[in-house]
Amino acid sequence: MKTNDLHAADRRAFLKKSGIVLLGSTLAYQTGFASPLFSSTKSTIKVGLIGCGGRGTGAAAQALAADPDVVITALGDIFEDRLETAFNALTIIDAKRVKVDKKRKFIGFDAYQKVIDSGVDVVLLTTPPAFRPDQLTAAIHAGKHVFCEKPVAVDAPGIRKVLDAAKKAQEKNLALVSGFCFRYDLPSRGVFSRVLNGDLGEIKTISTFRNGSGNWSNPRQPNWNDLTYKLRNWHYHNWLSGDFIVEQAVHSLDMMSWVMGDKMPLRATGTGGRQVRVDEIYGNIYDHFAVEFEYANGAKGFHFCRQQEGTSHRNTVDVLGTDGSAFVNVGTRYEISGKNPWKYEGEKKNMYQTQHDELFASIRSGKPINNGEFMAHSTLLSIWARMAAYSGQTVTFEQALNSNIALGPKIEDYNWDLKWDDLPVALPGSTKII
Repeated sequence: MKTNDLHAADRRAFLKKSGIVLLGSTLAYQTGFASPLFSSTKSTIKVGLIGCGGRGTGAAAQALAADPDVVITALGDIFEDRLETAFNALTIIDAKRVKVDKKRKFIGFDAYQKVIDSGVDVVLLTTPPAFRPDQLTAAIHAGKHVFCEKPVAVDAPGIRKVLDAAKKAQEKNLALVSGFCFRYDLPSRGVFSRVLNGDLGEIKTISTFRNGSGNWSNPRQPNWNDLTYKLRNWHYHNWLSGDFIVEQAVHSLDMMSWVMGDKMPLRATGTGGRQVRVDEIYGNIYDHFAVEFEYANGAKGFHFCRQQEGTSHRNTVDVLGTDGSAFVNVGTRYEISGKNPWKYEGEKKNMYQTQHDELFASIRSGKPINNGEFMAHSTLLSIWARMAAYSGQTVTFEQALNSNIALGPKIEDYNWDLKWDDLPVALPGSTKII
């Protein structure tokens, strides 16, 4: 084996052992990259990463691959081990452009603000969803371009903050690119652009499925207090994740919203519960949901999702119109049948990389992308669905958006002595969501 091949193998082994998820991006940066879009007079773009888990590290790697003059200059996380794992992984990928000295490694609940204040131009927000609205608000207030992972909030008060921040980003001419990666997927763009162009006629129904198995968990360690344990397993606590319909299945609801031209429904009715994940380690989230949305034009949107071990997997979107139907089986099939038959046979790229390519290209061109409104509304769909399932009630758009129930503490109240108990597992018919 050649020396370069050995180095690449070492990189892959380290990243796999560390749990870093690059989601298809190349590990070795391809030198000699050039594009007419990268014409800003400011050649170097300084990037700060807030949230150094696997997805955050992947996003930072994709930022490096998007533009030869991107440098990572600051890292922030509440856990030092996560930060150091990310730092080591990024250094292996491209040590020359990871210019993070000890003074720019920020640890703690205020690390996000220190990254923002460190002189960066772009921030990557990849912390657990509960922190996203306040961190986004702080970044936009400070005049930073932002990549913001999905979902963007866990409750309605958070959504309202995100909508305000998106509006402010527009006023300040700041880029705000969402982690709703399917919006940057070429086959998905191909099929949904035709649906929006009228190839199916009038849309009557959309059904989306996101069925899969369980999720990871970190066993409690002797030196962890209760807050540490919950933050290490944040996706099992709805005040940190929003429940799995918000944290994961929101992608499917984003595609539903995309198909409908990002018009919001009138009302939602749903159900859900936990049949399999009933152990204490699973916090207070459900393991299955089924929700119906009603649109003003009479169209119906249906969403089904589950996370249960030993069950069949499915990640699909079906759209039925008066002139045909569209079917997406994510990653394998993108087709339209009926009056205007079509099948995607074009180029395929890594959608996670495309997000960052287009983000930095938009900054360079002086025409920044702003995904703020749709990312807030798509996240609201998932929160709304959860509200309907938790309560067992039909919930209107106005009720969902204007709910004053916040699931977790204020961001300024976080400290290692904070005591925050999970709410009881929701019981339809008695749980209040308004």
